[in-house]
Amino acid sequence: MAKMEVKTSLLDNMIGVGDMVLLEPLNEETFINNLKKRFDHNEIYTYIGSVVVSVNPYRSLPIYSPEKVEDYRNRNFYELSPHIFALSDEAYRSLRDQDKDQCILITGESGAGKTEASKLVMSYVAAVCGKGAEVNQVKEQLLQSNPVLEAFGNAKTVRNDNSSRFGKYMDIEFDFKGDPLGGVISNYLLEKSRVVKQPRGERNFHVFYQLLSGASEELLNKLKLERDFSRYNYLSLDSAKVNGVDDAANFRTVRNAMQIVGFMDHEAESVLEVVAAVLKLGNIEFKPESRVNGLDESKIKDKNELKEICELTGIDQSVLERAFSFRTVEAKQEKVSTTLNVAQAYYARDALAKNLYSRLFSWLVNRINESIKAQTKVRKKVMGVLDIYGFEIFEDNSFEQFIINYCNEKLQQIFIELTLKEEQEEYIREDIEWTHIDYFNNAIICDLIENNTNGILAMLDEECLRPGTVTDETFLEKLNQVCATHQHFESRMSKCSRFLNDTSLPHSCFRIQHYAGKVLYQVEGFVDKNNDLLYRDLSQAMWKAGHTLIKSLFPEGNPAKINLKRPPTAGSQFKASVATLMKNLQTKNPNYIRCIKPNDKKAAHIFNEALVCHQIRYLGLLENVRVRRAGYAFRQAYEPCLERYKMLCKQTWPHWKGPARAGVEVLFNELEIPVEEYSFGRSKIFIRNPRTLFKLEDLRKQRLEDLATLIQKIYRGWKCRTHFLLMRKSQIVIAAWYRRYAQQKRYQQIKSSALVIQSYIRGWKARKILRELKHQKRCEEAATTIAAYWHGTQVRREYRKFFRANAGKKIYEFTIQRIVQKYFLEMKNKMPSLSPIDKNWPSRPYLFLDSTHKELKRIFHLWRCKKYRDQFTDQKKLIYEEKLEASELFKDKKALYPSSVGQPFQGAYLEINKNPKYKKLKDAIEEKIIIAEVVNKINRANGKSTSRIFLLTNNNLLLADQKSGQIKSEVPLVDVTKVSMSSQNDGFFAIHLKEGSEAASKGDFLFSSEHLIEMATKLYRTTLSQTKQKLNIEISDEFLVQFRQDKVCVKFIQGNQKNGSVPTCKRKNNRLLEVAVP
Repeated sequence: MAKMEVKTSLLDNMIGVGDMVLLEPLNEETFINNLKKRFDHNEIYTYIGSVVVSVNPYRSLPIYSPEKVEDYRNRNFYELSPHIFALSDEAYRSLRDQDKDQCILITGESGAGKTEASKLVMSYVAAVCGKGAEVNQVKEQLLQSNPVLEAFGNAKTVRNDNSSRFGKYMDIEFDFKGDPLGGVISNYLLEKSRVVKQPRGERNFHVFYQLLSGASEELLNKLKLERDFSRYNYLSLDSAKVNGVDDAANFRTVRNAMQIVGFMDHEAESVLEVVAAVLKLGNIEFKPESRVNGLDESKIKDKNELKEICELTGIDQSVLERAFSFRTVEAKQEKVSTTLNVAQAYYARDALAKNLYSRLFSWLVNRINESIKAQTKVRKKVMGVLDIYGFEIFEDNSFEQFIINYCNEKLQQIFIELTLKEEQEEYIREDIEWTHIDYFNNAIICDLIENNTNGILAMLDEECLRPGTVTDETFLEKLNQVCATHQHFESRMSKCSRFLNDTSLPHSCFRIQHYAGKVLYQVEGFVDKNNDLLYRDLSQAMWKAGHTLIKSLFPEGNPAKINLKRPPTAGSQFKASVATLMKNLQTKNPNYIRCIKPNDKKAAHIFNEALVCHQIRYLGLLENVRVRRAGYAFRQAYEPCLERYKMLCKQTWPHWKGPARAGVEVLFNELEIPVEEYSFGRSKIFIRNPRTLFKLEDLRKQRLEDLATLIQKIYRGWKCRTHFLLMRKSQIVIAAWYRRYAQQKRYQQIKSSALVIQSYIRGWKARKILRELKHQKRCEEAATTIAAYWHGTQVRREYRKFFRANAGKKIYEFTIQRIVQKYFLEMKNKMPSLSPIDKNWPSRPYLFLDSTHKELKRIFHLWRCKKYRDQFTDQKKLIYEEKLEASELFKDKKALYPSSVGQPFQGAYLEINKNPKYKKLKDAIEEKIIIAEVVNKINRANGKSTSRIFLLTNNNLLLADQKSGQIKSEVPLVDVTKVSMSSQNDGFFAIHLKEGSEAASKGDFLFSSEHLIEMATKLYRTTLSQTKQKLNIEISDEFLVQFRQDKVCVKFIQGNQKNGSVPTCKRKNNRLLEVAVP
């Protein structure tokens, strides 16, 4: 079953008044109180007709979920409580269904939530429009353009942690079905002065901090940057970190967004290189120098920063250094080069940084437009979203605030015009008489600023272009002359000033009476900021850059396209942009969102009435309400009006059969509402005074209470009747079930009684049969027993003589068999462990089993030895065979043998195959290496030792140098005749060679090794394997060794050694070599 939709109205359960047009009485105090009451109940949206007023809650509210999107989708604007989604849906449906281009104008001061409002509008449109892979890609690109522009165009200010420092207008293009095709973004007046200087408590643009916080070390090194913010003069340190903002994570988000929007990898890298160059420009410092002709010039203090900038941008260092020190002025065919002093050099540096960043931002906008523009040529529907700075009144207002407020004057002008136009069109469409509405027309203020002959911007341009000395003071003098009589212009020297003697109005200021209030402007900096001058030398230096992006940003630097005409001023460019914007907005159906900041602390639940009052005034909200309700305060289509109020008239309740308008006429006549309080249009009823609407609401509320009482009465009666009928029906059912239960119970009792009687009878019969069977069985058993006894008697009589002759032998054999059986069962439980070295064995129980007991012990030992051997691998068997061989050779003969028993024989101690040091030695030996060990070779002349690598292969014995790995000697195993060693605890041994062999030319070998037992054993086994002859192992404390032609006696003696437990060898004479063993 489908879930029933419950549609509510703007007028249902209102907190305060949802539409300010219905506010009674209407004044500033009631307006603010209504906003505050709704704000305290988390109702941050309020209507003024079709205008949405949004109060920034400074916290997340659960009113933007997908469920909320579905609630407001395809609903009437006034059907639900005020919400930004209602305005977004109204604009989208008008564009899709009525083929009307739309624009959504979002205004308010910094921190009021304009940027978030524009995101919500775009996210709602993205959620309700069509689906599909291509459409989703377009939506994703449109949404992901926001993080990129916010990173490069937003900054932390004292009023807002994510303040937009530029104006943005986005045209989203749709096809005939309402699916997005693409978009075009326009930007206005980036606050580029922030690049070089920020007010206290504020930050530079986000991208600088995101780059230093989130870039990898590799990227920072490539950009020649360091992570420390304090290293850069263009970054303010007092607010470098913002609570709740993760710059590193935001950097990753921006990189991902650039990829989604369509930036190539090399383009993203180029953008970051330009950002790094701007950062490093701020670290260039100048020092003064005096020339011979007395003129002051500047020099760069530390050229390292300049060098790194040139490496980043591909500019020749000398070219950029000259551009910072000289300025070339061209007039007709002449060129004049002048030096720059320190102040001018710093101005040139800052101007370059501002222009470089500003042009990069414009390039980013154009690059995003290339990616998100519609690819098809079909006719498009357009929805524009304008997110632009609101009216600004600071303590110190300069050129930026002047043109921002000029833009807001133009927006207010078009707002009033379009609102009046919309009202007039609706009156004409509904055939209602139009009456003239008095309102303040701010065209006179716009004319004061933008007039082409005597407007402030025109005079500023004229002053900037005028030859001679031009200062801010001369500009102010000109304003005093031309605008002195204007009623909205005031200065200390103007004729109409009422503050002529008021010293609070400084000489260097002028005041303009804007629609939102009076603003005092500091004239200082107006001329320079309007000129926005970048020396031609710097433009030409940038054009010569090897960096493709930077070169494209400065086309005027191309010497082939040099233009001596002065570039347009900042004011004239902005004026032209605003004119284009106004022309664009006038072609579209407007929708307004007015954003209000409730406090300056950026804190939730705080509502500063004075601050809100100030914003209400300069946003002109009261003026908007008055214009809206100047004729009829409320209007509604006939169908929803009749549906809402039909219960107030018996003729229309519960259903009206005729046209809705006729029903509304009957209803209003029945209620006797004065005819001057309402008027009937073609499709709507118009109500003049909010009091009439509230009277209708009160009557409806009372009637709903009466209807609720009636519904309750009818419901209670129905409920009681239903309950009675249910009880009656239940009593009948219960009675029927009880009778059934009683009969079933009686039947079960009779049945159980019959079963008991039957069981007793069957039991008696069974017992009777059992008794008869038992008697019969006993008779048969008795007969059988008697017969058995009789037969037994007969047999015993027959065989008695045979039994007496063989009884002794049988008893003996049985006894012996029983004893042996008992012996084996006891042995089974007393068996020792399976370890071959376990000597335990159970004691002998009987003397006659002595030989059997010993044989069992022998057999068990052989069996467990076999079981133990079966566990060995081939490698382990070989080790034990070697150990067994060593035992036979050295046990009880050599004192060193017991210590070698527990040591495994490894053989390859040097790991020649793995060690690259012995690669040459490994390549020289083709056979398998059995032993690779470092030994000490005893010198034949003096008894001293030298380290050698001892190698034993299947056929040869080799000696190699330990350091170089070069083979020194190679002896075939067939030439080895004997191995001699002492019986003591030392590692000396001699290898005797066959006389006459080539290897014996220098005599026998005398060695010392820590692994003597292993080496002698492996040598013995290898020789036996190859020659089939046993090698003679001589163990004696004196033996002869052949050294060349002499025989030398090696004698082992006991003695105290200086080296502790290390044996020493010493040559006593030509015939004696003495080894002292500790």
